[in-house]
Amino acid sequence: MFIDGAPAVAFVGGYLITRDFRLATWCVVIGSAISLLVGLLSERRLAPLPAVSGVLALIFGSLSLALKDNDWIKMKMTIVDGLLGAALFGGLALGKNPLKAILGGAFTLPDRAWRTLTLRYGAFWWLCAGANEWVRRTQSDHVFVYFRGAIIVVAIVFAFAQTPFLLRHHVHLARAAEPPPPEPNPHT
Repeated sequence: MFIDGAPAVAFVGGYLITRDFRLATWCVVIGSAISLLVGLLSERRLAPLPAVSGVLALIFGSLSLALKDNDWIKMKMTIVDGLLGAALFGGLALGKNPLKAILGGAFTLPDRAWRTLTLRYGAFWWLCAGANEWVRRTQSDHVFVYFRGAIIVVAIVFAFAQTPFLLRHHVHLARAAEPPPPEPNPHT
């Protein structure tokens, strides 16, 4: 999770230190390349979500730098978050559960809980994409950077806010797997 978020943190940190959007864009491009390399070396593979996000950060950051147009790096968040939401909702529409496929090894939940969690995350990512697009089109580069930093915090808070739901449904499944207590013998 740290490796996945490092480029965005590098972008915000780079801007706060330099007050230069182009230098902050260099930070996200370099941070994405390093994150992809660290992920590849540590896991000997690239996980799909960090790989897509990292590659898109490299592409959109490079386009911003080459074309001297900050909108390209700003659009990256709209596209990635929009695609995440679409993949989650699309998977559910096809009778699949993409969030369970991604996180199924980390949590044991009933299918109904996976569906609810997928709907929550799909809606969250689409709200983030919509908010990003509004900020990108209506606000200054300076405001965008602060918004980007705020979204990192909001995503962490949202993930932690799911903890009671995860614990409630995880415990429910664990109790269902326990055998019932033995019946008392009336003859003893």
